[in-house]
Amino acid sequence: MSSDSSNTTSVIQQAGRIIVKVGSSLVTNEGRGLDHTAIARWAAQISALRQLGKEVVLVSSGAIAEGMLRLGFTARPTDIHELQACAAVGQMGLAQIYETSFRSHGVKTAQVLLTHADLADRERYLNARSTLTTLLAFGVVPIINENDTVVTDEIKFGDNDTLGALVANLIEADALVILTDQKGLYSADPRKDPSACLIQQAQAGDATLEAMAGGAGSSIGRGGMLTKVLAARRAARSGAHTVIAWGREDEVLTRLAGGEAIGTQLVAPTARLAARRQWMVDHLHTAGELVLDAGAVDKVQKEGKSLLPIGVVAVRGEFGRGALVTCVGEDGREVARGLANYTASEIRRIMRHPSSEIEAILGYVEAPELVHRDNLVLL
Repeated sequence: MSSDSSNTTSVIQQAGRIIVKVGSSLVTNEGRGLDHTAIARWAAQISALRQLGKEVVLVSSGAIAEGMLRLGFTARPTDIHELQACAAVGQMGLAQIYETSFRSHGVKTAQVLLTHADLADRERYLNARSTLTTLLAFGVVPIINENDTVVTDEIKFGDNDTLGALVANLIEADALVILTDQKGLYSADPRKDPSACLIQQAQAGDATLEAMAGGAGSSIGRGGMLTKVLAARRAARSGAHTVIAWGREDEVLTRLAGGEAIGTQLVAPTARLAARRQWMVDHLHTAGELVLDAGAVDKVQKEGKSLLPIGVVAVRGEFGRGALVTCVGEDGREVARGLANYTASEIRRIMRHPSSEIEAILGYVEAPELVHRDNLVLL
């Protein structure tokens, strides 16, 4: 853990895929409606990041606060249906201003509303992942918020810090940037302890960080510094680093992308691909088996290739799309583990066929590979 930034380079400089989370107080003028000027600054900076070749997903708060203003609330309502009404009304304004702000830079945007149920259900999880990665491939900036119009307390993420971390896990981002109304994580509450110092860098998941994190610093947002520290720990599970920085810092995103150390950097202890592969290795039980012919075994083991349907001779077990499966040779020897792009029944129909025939057989194509090489770990 360090409070000296002299030898620190921002992880954002090397990050290719970034989640940027913006808190309520940074987009709503402390509850006085949407801050058009601030949102325009975010759009300009994110557009600059895209010019550097980075993919960016924006997780933005502000819908409920904007809805409160439009509906005449002077204090945050406590009734769930009133909150949902505020969210429904506020989402319209939030989406409109983001769309207008990004369009001035020639950047397309998309609104994506998620609930906890979307990420808890494996099929919906994969659909959300595919949608977001496809939007990024089209050069679109997805703008994500919790679908507050339909959720109840039992199925809420709780705050957009948590949502940002889950989205980082979902699309395997390299980094999560949490922009807030504080400079970063301090050793103590700087509002109460003048000797408190800013933590420049630490390892995500360090238990002492949670003891340092205080309560919520804003009456508009729900998440305090503790939620950000916990979000960093969650993001680190998929190898994503986290930066917590003051959102009013001039050109904060572009300076981070230039390597400047700003705020608090919480580094994931395990690299992104290594974290995913370790997860696959650690699973004691897989959902099924794919039996590979000798040619496929060589392609996967010796050449590091993806597993194609033509190399599979048998399927054992029943499993869904995205399931963790074991790849074995015809002699029964375990070759690899990986995440299947098709269900067991679909693979039985397309195995022993070239990838070019998948659409003719199934009527659609999820991917040309049964298991992509990035989702394979050799045993």
